[in-house]
Amino acid sequence: MSQQFKYVVRIFGQDVDGTMKLPYALAMVKGIGYNTAKAMIRKLGMDPNARLGELSDADIKKVESVISDHTIKGLPSWLYNRRKDYESGLDLHLVTSDLIFYVRNDIEREKKSRSWRGVRHSLGLKVRGQRTRTTGRTGMTIGVARKKAAQPQAQQSSSQQQQKSS
Repeated sequence: MSQQFKYVVRIFGQDVDGTMKLPYALAMVKGIGYNTAKAMIRKLGMDPNARLGELSDADIKKVESVISDHTIKGLPSWLYNRRKDYESGLDLHLVTSDLIFYVRNDIEREKKSRSWRGVRHSLGLKVRGQRTRTTGRTGMTIGVARKKAAQPQAQQSSSQQQQKSS
């Protein structure tokens, strides 16, 4: 059965370039990194050197079904991107809009509890302990203003002193 090459493949609700190799193409989806993609491909028994556009619709459905219930069957939990979820206590692996939704809820919960991280988020400052003295500045840049009026006066006074001495 001959199959046509697809240059754009819709996977996890996102358009991905079909000319990319499978692990790199899966890594384009938010929430899936290169190592997670390699582990998923190895678990499914697919060729990591195959292009995404070469996969059949059944293979694409198989890849999507691996993360359909927010877990990757047969992979260790340390590979998941959300371990010990705050509400359920389960290890989850989230992708695309689910990941964005959960992160936004976490930040809002920290803001409500007025934790240090929540306060930093609400003030728009760095959260993870980075320097803020010189980096992360926002707004108008204000440099040091040199006094231009002082320079001509110094030249005049030096020229007056030379005239008096001669």
